[in-house]
Amino acid sequence: MDTLAIGSRPARLRRSGQNPRRRPSRSEAEAAVRTLIEWAGDDPDREGLKGTPDRVARAYEEFFAGYREDPVALLATTFEDAADYDDLVVLRDIRLESHCEHHIVPILGKAHIGYLPAGRVVGISKLARLVEVFAKRMQIQEALTAQIADTIQEVLKPRGVGVVIEAAHQCMTTRGIRKPGVSMVTSRMLGCFRDDPATRREFLAMIGSPRSGSNGP
Repeated sequence: MDTLAIGSRPARLRRSGQNPRRRPSRSEAEAAVRTLIEWAGDDPDREGLKGTPDRVARAYEEFFAGYREDPVALLATTFEDAADYDDLVVLRDIRLESHCEHHIVPILGKAHIGYLPAGRVVGISKLARLVEVFAKRMQIQEALTAQIADTIQEVLKPRGVGVVIEAAHQCMTTRGIRKPGVSMVTSRMLGCFRDDPATRREFLAMIGSPRSGSNGP
């Protein structure tokens, strides 16, 4: 997982949403959608499709809003009055909507986050927002899991972090092999979550996900 290390250049580019290439204009994006409609075999000028390029461009702005947000900044504010809290903090069943970077089709599922504080506690809504920021980028699930855990570890510096994601990939259920009902489980365990089996077991018991007992990618 070296290329996902927070200190590496590729991870920093992905984390902050920076892109050294010029971003196409809105009109260029809409023209690309028109081309895809024509390539699929339809007429982009027929009544039902006239507004589709604009609607798709606006939808993409929502789907991939994570490129324009800094996940590190989300965790900057912590609760000083909870600095003495030293037990597990767990947020489970966080709704997750992302897009596969191979086919740009939805990944739908849920994320579970746990960490053992070492003096810094963050609002639980920030953890949910952290999932959303990374999910709203073109992703593979393994990388998404690592990015969430590594950012929490880097910013909050807890004694340990655990992240488990369970999701269905529509690139597998609606095309290709077409196997509905299949879900993928990934985990990332850092610090005491990786080194201490008891902490890991407690976390997995709290999220009710015994299937995800691996040490992660």
